[in-house]
Amino acid sequence: MDWIICFIIALLMIAGAVAAAVNISRSHRGDRRFLSAFQILFIGVFCSAFACMLPVYHQMQEPGTGNVLKTILSSLHTTFQVFTIDVDSEGILEAVHIQSPLLKTLYTSYLSILFVSAPLLTFGFIFSFIRNLSASVKYLSAYFSEMYVFSELNEKSLALAEDLKQNHPDAAIVFADVSTEDQDGEFIDSAKKIGGICFRKNISGINLYRHSAKKAITLFLIGEDETNNINLGLKLIETYHDLEHVSMYVFSTRVEGEILLTQANKGKIRIRRVDEVRSLIYNMLYENGCELFENAKPDGAKKKITAVIIGLGQHGTEMLKALTWYCQMDGYKVNIHAFEKDPLAEDRLTADCPELMSEKYNGKVIPGEAQYTITVHPGMDVTTNTFVKEINGIRDVTYVLVSLGTDEMNIRTAVDLRKIFERMHVKPVIQAIVYSSEERKVLEGITNYRGQPYQLDFIGDLRAMYSEKVILVSELERKALAIHMRWGTEEEFWQYEYNYRSSLASAIQQKAREYCKVPGVTKKEEDLTEDERRTIESIEHRRWNAYMRSEGYIFSGSKEKSSRNDLGKMHHDLVDYDALSEEEKRKDSRSALKTEV
Repeated sequence: MDWIICFIIALLMIAGAVAAAVNISRSHRGDRRFLSAFQILFIGVFCSAFACMLPVYHQMQEPGTGNVLKTILSSLHTTFQVFTIDVDSEGILEAVHIQSPLLKTLYTSYLSILFVSAPLLTFGFIFSFIRNLSASVKYLSAYFSEMYVFSELNEKSLALAEDLKQNHPDAAIVFADVSTEDQDGEFIDSAKKIGGICFRKNISGINLYRHSAKKAITLFLIGEDETNNINLGLKLIETYHDLEHVSMYVFSTRVEGEILLTQANKGKIRIRRVDEVRSLIYNMLYENGCELFENAKPDGAKKKITAVIIGLGQHGTEMLKALTWYCQMDGYKVNIHAFEKDPLAEDRLTADCPELMSEKYNGKVIPGEAQYTITVHPGMDVTTNTFVKEINGIRDVTYVLVSLGTDEMNIRTAVDLRKIFERMHVKPVIQAIVYSSEERKVLEGITNYRGQPYQLDFIGDLRAMYSEKVILVSELERKALAIHMRWGTEEEFWQYEYNYRSSLASAIQQKAREYCKVPGVTKKEEDLTEDERRTIESIEHRRWNAYMRSEGYIFSGSKEKSSRNDLGKMHHDLVDYDALSEEEKRKDSRSALKTEV
């Protein structure tokens, strides 16, 4: 048998295995991966060793029947011995009879490398088996514990898991799809510190039936690949729809996630899609949004909120939309300036929210209608003097959000903006998105070399956002549910995101109405005077109109209820307050009043 051919085949096999292993390590992990990088490397080394043994045993066989079969079986047997440190390595190397000294040296050297590396892979396989066995034992021992199961081990899941463990020390924390060859070692060490049970297997391979049916199981599909999160969610729903006390949180900002999870037959599982971007913006407004009204500047008979948004990515766009409905308040008006490098930014926003950006409403003062002014500055590079001139042209700025995609750009731009506004003698609140909890901690209260504070607010870090308070037991969520229950059922609140999101927005502005002391807002509905009721209903309807338009809805063309078309995002009540029926006006007052939870 040709030594050269077998040697080339052996080298190609090991090269292919290494390339495949590296590719898998760099790619998204999850339900779609058939073999791990370690398994592929193990198979590649085995096949390469087998190819190298073939010519060795072929030359030992006597010519005749069964020669090929004996060669294959002997080579296979010796290959197994290579992985168990039971091979006669010296005998094999001496049996390599190649005339070319160079080829013989290369061949025997490669075999020597295999004789050393193969047993190491065997030890790795045994260790992996023991580790999985250990995880299974720990999992079974947590049979009567409350359990939190994460689809991946990453920064987000670890931050949330650490907070949950601190609040629920007796709960079991489980991480799926954890692999030492492509997982950050620091993550694994941190997971072990909180007693995390780490499985190599996918979350769909963890048997939830091997857990007490009376104890709560909370699943977090929190991988970087949102499509995989959705697919895993659908698979788990199909498998465990009959289990009680199971909650599932699917992290996805994409619209297909909403559609698929809404339509799925959930059975007894309670499911919530977590839109991380919306969650950040909504929680910020709920916790600190009243500062917008506090910092508003006098402007004639009203006070003006002037907001500047730097970057119309996901966070910037969500904030722009939210400000249009959040700032609907008697005695106030809001101007929003959005800066984006994309020259088609305004066109894209108009396509997404046609009526919000329509000249019929944008910048117009119509009684009983949402009132706001949105100005988009497209094709704007924040590092240019053109940008500085545009900022200088906006007087009395009261709020700024910087969201340019990276912590570095956000921090740099926030610092530059403080300099620009100091020269303009204005002091707006400046918030910048910073994902790193470590950087945020260091930046807190930063000053220049003379000790002058920059007064920058950094939001969105992982530790703050991925916590039980924000994701699982949000006060905002409880208030939203209480509002929804005034006209709907709890099942509808959780089942349809349309209801869930709308009620969240109402609860957020309800807190602002209390801060602004809207007359009658703390009263019961039956105690309202006619003027109080009309004021509250008008503000709520203006908010609702702006909210619906920010969601992409337009007027259906008719006030008849039959003209509503949610597939086309067309609604019959997108009219001014006076055009509403008395029944719809009462809905506004019921949802607008103070909620007790």
